Amino acid sequence: MQRLLALIGPLPFIALAIAAAGLSLGTAVWLFDEILAPMLATLSSAWRYPLTGLALASSYFAYGLTLLLVAPLLNLLLGGRLQPYRGSAVSLMALRWYVHCTLTLVVRYSFLEFVTPSPFAQLYYRLMGMKIGRNVTINSTAIADPSLIEMADGVTIGGSASVMAHYAQGGYLVIAPVRLGSGATIGLRAIVMGGVEVGEKARVLAGSFVLPNTRIPAGETWAGIPARRVDLERGEASPGNRVGAS
Repeated sequence: MQRLLALIGPLPFIALAIAAAGLSLGTAVWLFDEILAPMLATLSSAWRYPLTGLALASSYFAYGLTLLLVAPLLNLLLGGRLQPYRGSAVSLMALRWYVHCTLTLVVRYSFLEFVTPSPFAQLYYRLMGMKIGRNVTINSTAIADPSLIEMADGVTIGGSASVMAHYAQGGYLVIAPVRLGSGATIGLRAIVMGGVEVGEKARVLAGSFVLPNTRIPAGETWAGIPARRVDLERGEASPGNRVGAS
């Protein structure tokens, strides 16, 4: 029975991913079939092939830009906006999380890399529920659970950094907000977990791993695995300011 459930369980979310991608592909098919293909049919073969390639690429980007709108719309209609949660991974709240994750991942792995960083990516995150201030730079697509992530003015997310508002603990799924204060910097390939708060103008250095529910005070620099406060002048690390899991 467990094997059967393991096989059947992902099917609704695969169907959801197909629905999001399929609806968005409709725009690409319409653009190519109704507008671009008739224009290509009038060309000689010498021009038709390279221009067909350009037409197909243009249609793909039409798909991607449409997906940036379709996925948040489906997320809203299906109740994918998240609330803090700690409990079983098989529950109504967890179901909402799976919806949110599915619609985040289908965008991330099929298109988001092409528009990161850009206003298009930030528009998508905002539509998914993320709170983003002014002059924010997001150089990574590894952003999970955007509806529970808050980035104040001037936040910088380094390339391939991961910010996620969930983790597993003691057999439970924990969904907890992540808040990044004004001017905070998350370095290249750093990882920030659920429940973390990074203070104003604080820095998490490249490659660091910030444990769940860590509080990083304003202006401090943290580094390491797990991340701890570092004194850059003295080159020393001190125990982190971590609170218990919720």
